[in-house]
Amino acid sequence: MRGIDELVNVDDPAWPELQGMFMASSVPVHVLPGDTNEGRRCLLQMQVTGRSVLGALALHTGGLLVDNGWLRVFGGGSGSVADGRLPSLAEVNRFPTDFDPGWHPVTGLVVGHDIVGGVFALNAGPAAAGRPGAPGQMTYFAPDTLEWEAMEMGHSGWVSWLLSGRLDTFYDGMRWPGWREETAALALGKGLSVYPFLWSEQAHADLAATSRQPVPMREVLGVAADFARQMGPSDPGFLGDV
Repeated sequence: MRGIDELVNVDDPAWPELQGMFMASSVPVHVLPGDTNEGRRCLLQMQVTGRSVLGALALHTGGLLVDNGWLRVFGGGSGSVADGRLPSLAEVNRFPTDFDPGWHPVTGLVVGHDIVGGVFALNAGPAAAGRPGAPGQMTYFAPDTLEWEAMEMGHSGWVSWLLSGRLDTFYDGMRWPGWREETAALALGKGLSVYPFLWSEQAHADLAATSRQPVPMREVLGVAADFARQMGPSDPGFLGDV
């Protein structure tokens, strides 16, 4: 196991390159201020260095708000949701309070949420979790199908993909006219409850006719998980603690 100094003090940190990607991206990205101590706690438990994009986000940011806040990428966190902050990777994934070399996420590391209940996770043990994709690759829990989908890319590739301008295609069928304005008005602790539900025939037929209501993000995820257990192919498992 590597100590925190070995994880933080690296010769080729990812952060400068990541900053350049933010500036060059056509996708709106808001970098939230982070908490150094919480970021270091994340690095130590994950055993990743500042050379990685995952480590850089934990160490240098409180998370990212991507595409007008539609997607929330977790980092080192800072403060509380009530203060306009995102929870840290440690909080979302229920890391132990003190470093535990024997602890690891059983199914995968939750690294992002979108406001309609989609969950991005880095696969840990897909065979045990019943999730598609290989270990170390990204997966997406889709609220319009109630299934996990393999993304066939790692975490750094995923962050590059988020900034590439391809989210409109990815979210085709889950975004309605005026979604940007509704998204921008949301507090960070809130998501959007869509009715009829995104997985329903009615929503697939006419998404613009659905009603949307801001509710706690925990509720958005809980409803999606409940319906996945009842109607989907399997229990989606842990979707993150927010």
